[in-house]
Amino acid sequence: MKLKTLFEDDGAVSPVIGVILMVAITVILAAVIGTFVLGLGDQVSEASPNSQFGFGYGTAEGGSDYVNITHDGGEGVNTDQISVQIGGTLAWNGTSEYTEYKTGGDNDFVNAGGTNGWDKEKITAGDSLDIQENGADMTDGDSVKVIWNAPGSDKTAVIGESEVSL
Repeated sequence: MKLKTLFEDDGAVSPVIGVILMVAITVILAAVIGTFVLGLGDQVSEASPNSQFGFGYGTAEGGSDYVNITHDGGEGVNTDQISVQIGGTLAWNGTSEYTEYKTGGDNDFVNAGGTNGWDKEKITAGDSLDIQENGADMTDGDSVKVIWNAPGSDKTAVIGESEVSL
């Protein structure tokens, strides 16, 4: 038996393994680069703030119902990232609709207290917002939601929720 002829063909295994490794490395690099180019890496780390809100309800002198929303603790939240919905209707938005909300305008809700503790860049513990009905009625069982909007994306999260109880 010639042992030399049995082991002469072992050179072909090395190029095949090399090609497989090169393809695997190329695929992994393409996936990593694609993730950062498309900005998916930034969205993964974007988490909603851990904030707590308290809700109080009542009736104003004119007979209109109102809700008082107070930031009770946790992380501060940028005002331009927050909106409030009452019964599915936008009642307050920290960006474009703030002026209309504060002056009444055509909006269904107005500023109940004349002052607005959310009238600054960042909402922190103790800040409160009073919203009074103007065209829409708040009724028992309506949902009041404080909604956080992620900057630079369409991601939203409900960070405070209550049910109207008059």
